[in-house]
Order: sequence, then structure tokens, then C-alpha cells
Amino acid sequence: MTLRHPSRRFLLRVGAASAAAGALPILGGCVTDEIGSSGALPEKQSALDVMPVLLVATTRKPVGSPPRSPWFSSDRGRGLSFAEVRLSPPDRSLLGKVSSVITGDWTIGAVPKVESGPGAPEAFAQAALGRDVLIYVHGYRELFESAAVSAARLSDGIRFKGVSGLFTWPSAAATLDYAYDRESAMWSRDAFEDLLKALAATPSGGRIFIVAHSMGTLLTLETLRMLRAEAGEAAMSRIGAVVLAAPDIDFDLFSNGVSRLGQDVSKITVISATNDRALELSAAIAGGTRAGAADRAKLEALGVRVADASDYAGGLINHDLFLSNPEVQGVVKRAIARGTGV
Repeated sequence: MTLRHPSRRFLLRVGAASAAAGALPILGGCVTDEIGSSGALPEKQSALDVMPVLLVATTRKPVGSPPRSPWFSSDRGRGLSFAEVRLSPPDRSLLGKVSSVITGDWTIGAVPKVESGPGAPEAFAQAALGRDVLIYVHGYRELFESAAVSAARLSDGIRFKGVSGLFTWPSAAATLDYAYDRESAMWSRDAFEDLLKALAATPSGGRIFIVAHSMGTLLTLETLRMLRAEAGEAAMSRIGAVVLAAPDIDFDLFSNGVSRLGQDVSKITVISATNDRALELSAAIAGGTRAGAADRAKLEALGVRVADASDYAGGLINHDLFLSNPEVQGVVKRAIARGTGV
């Protein structure tokens, strides 16, 4: 009889259970997040499903006045713009679920108006009305419309109870334009910082939660470093949690960035996967190990919480598991719960 070695996922779950029972010590201040350890997401209606409005802050150039599809282009705009995007939710019926395979999921219904200029950050903050805000920051090769749909899928998928937001930067949405995208992301740091400052200065409260994907994690990490240096602990205290999904950042650059965050590094959760094919391509283009594909122990040594999704990858690319896999989405939901003290 051939003896089979226990799977890595099985060993991780046994270890987590033993630690909970007190048989094993909790390592590294409990920086590990075991995917699937808290069961399935509750089947409750999201706030976005009740009121399908997405608050958008963008450094993309608006299309038309009044706005018209595709609403925002891949060109760089003049500073920050704000828009309340009206969404059309998916059909929840059985027929709708079948047809969504062909027709898509969330869609943009309308963008009534766009406010550009110095008042855009405050306009976003006022629209949030002091409620908790979930801001999605997309990655490389994204159109505005695809980024908006991903933001909606994320918020609805984790059943977020607050306001859904999107920070979208001018991606060329083309495979060969990696360098343009990276420069556009970095060019958008000041605008993103202005938005976070406006939200943090809102006297009526509300926590800020950020989920960044791929190249958007570089923009997010750099912006948080700037925010902490310039606005201090008062602004950072309003940041509830930061989830960096498949971070497309050179590991050494990532290490330097998180080291500048001090105690706020404990707010960061990294969703990694050593079999992320998109990050393999990024490494070939840019050089260096990408943080999202780094060894778990190396990431944990930096003080961030790590959720290794390698065993939950089921496709060829495995780059957007936080959108496609309910158990990986649970990592985001738990990070937000910790940030709200739930």
C-alpha cells in the first residue's frame, strides 16, 4: 500500500486548529490568515446591491461634457476628477445567472456628471457622508469600465456595508504598455493622497478600507508612505485595513516601503500565490521577484499578514483570485472586520 503525504493545505489547517486550541504558540503576532478558516461568506445583501452607486476618483481624462461612454479614457487628465457612477446590478434570478455567463455581470448605467479640479477630493468625501468607505485600486491593463465592474464585484462579493469606491488611474489597457502603466500609476500618487487626506479629515467619522490589485498595490503603498510622512498618525488612524492582492512590486522595493509605515504595517494583508502567471510575466519584464509571488516566510518577516492562495488557484493565470474565489474573498472580509473592531 502506498502512503500518501498529507497535503500542504491539510497541514496548515491542522496547525491553525492546534494553535487555536493552545497546543501551538501563535507565531509572529498572528500574521497568518488561513484561507477558508472561517467558512463561507454569509448570504446577505450588500449595501451596493441596495443602492448601486459607485464613488469614483480618477486621474484619467474624462470623455465628453456631459460624460459619455467610455466615460474616462486611458489618457492622463488634469488632476483628480470625481463622479458618482450609477450601476446596473446583475439579475439575481436563475435565468439571470445563466445569461450572465454571456452578457456579463455589473454594468455602468450612467455617469450624470464629472467634477474635476481642486474640489474633487472634498466632493468624494462629502458624498461618502462619513460612512465607512471601501476603495478599490485596480492593476495593470485595465479600462475604466472593467475597473468599475471589478470594484462592484469586490464590494458585492464581500457584502460590504458601507460606501463603495474606486480609485482609477490612466492604464493604457494594453499588454505591451507595462511601462506606461507603471509611470501613470506613480504619477497618480499625489491625487490619491489628496483623496485620502480629504476622507481622513471628515469630522463625521468613517473608516477607510483599501483593496489594491497588482500594479495598483505599488501606487497604494507609495501613497500610504507619503500620507504617513505628511499627515501623520491622525490621518493613518482612519485607515482601517489595507489588502494588497497579488502585489506587482519588486520585493526589495516592497520591503523598503512597508518598513516606512512603522506600526501601521500591521494593517496590511498580502494575498500571494507562488503560481501567479501574471506576476511571472511581470518579473520577466521588470526583473526581480514580485512581492505577490514571494515566499510566505519572507513576507511574514516584514510584519504583514499573509494569505497564501497558491492552493486555491484553479485557472491558467491565477492573478485575480480575490475576485473569483469566495474563500479568498473571505480574507478581504476578515481584514475589514478586524479594521472595524468586529
